[in-house]
Amino acid sequence: MRRAAVAVAATAMALSLAACGSAAESDENKDSSDSAAAEKGDAIKVGLLLPENQNARYEKFDKPLIEKKVKELTNNKGEVVYANAKQDTTLQSQQVDTMITNKVDVLIVDAVDSKAIAGSINKAKSQDIPVVAYDRLAEGPIDAYTSFDNVTVGKTQGEALLEALGDKAKDGQIVMMNGASTDPNAAQFKEGAHAVLDGKVNIGREYDTKEWKPENANSNMQAAISALGKDKIIGVYSANDGMASGVITALKRAGIADIPVTGQDAELAGVQRIIAGEQYMSVYKSYPQEATVAAEMAVALAKGESLDSIAKEKVDSATTKGIPTVLIPVVSLTKDNIKETVVKEGYYTLDEICSGNYKAACDKIGLK
Repeated sequence: MRRAAVAVAATAMALSLAACGSAAESDENKDSSDSAAAEKGDAIKVGLLLPENQNARYEKFDKPLIEKKVKELTNNKGEVVYANAKQDTTLQSQQVDTMITNKVDVLIVDAVDSKAIAGSINKAKSQDIPVVAYDRLAEGPIDAYTSFDNVTVGKTQGEALLEALGDKAKDGQIVMMNGASTDPNAAQFKEGAHAVLDGKVNIGREYDTKEWKPENANSNMQAAISALGKDKIIGVYSANDGMASGVITALKRAGIADIPVTGQDAELAGVQRIIAGEQYMSVYKSYPQEATVAAEMAVALAKGESLDSIAKEKVDSATTKGIPTVLIPVVSLTKDNIKETVVKEGYYTLDEICSGNYKAACDKIGLK
């Protein structure tokens, strides 16, 4: 019995020592990682992965704005390594692998598919590379997240559509052109829109539009017109401006005019359609604010600094709880506030908006 007790005690001591050694090793690794981040200082490498190039915003706004802010925050010593997935989930996964191989210090990821990207994010974390989820809340061990309040975006679109329809809201059918089913933002836009529209309009047809592509929205809209009849459609909820262009092309082809169509992103073509009266509204989202926050988060994480002064909110994803978060407010953009929004914040000049055939439309609404 005594020998057994001694053996048990010896085993326990060995396990205890092993555990202490493991904990010490873990602490050493953490200290080493923090020390490496501190030693790197401003000379950090930020991996930026954006999802697609169909929407003009990513190349025109997000990429250059993030690059500029990273430079500002790092005394021009920080580097942004960029890749665009062109709406290809597999390509984006390969791009993450390349970023890991190139030893970036932090990743900013706008996921093509929020679920599919989780494995890649786990790979990054296994190499001690923190990840900022940008614009879309990706799954996996995310360290920080910034976007817009997506449910509010949908509500803003729904409210604008109801305002445009007025007393005729139930005199016919509306079509809902939602975004891609692989995008968690699309589900939130839809949720917000339904919260406002349900019970107040008749929804004749509703689509989740593959890859957000305008040509897919165009095909969906043609199907809706065929199913409902062109005289029955009184408005269209379109989740973004790109799809609105496809919707409006289908409406014109069918001889349907003067019905409100919503949008999002304040693309130049969308703003011009609003001026021309072809599109009722878009949702103006301040990409400068979003890009600034993403850059601040990325630089702080790369340097091993706290996010407490940047992120005051927390959100949960399907896989991660309590993610430090900054949500940027949104504005309903109509012909009445173009100058106070996209022009004032430097998105576009009046010369860009009112170019060519749009000059007369600008003059008509007093946009000078």
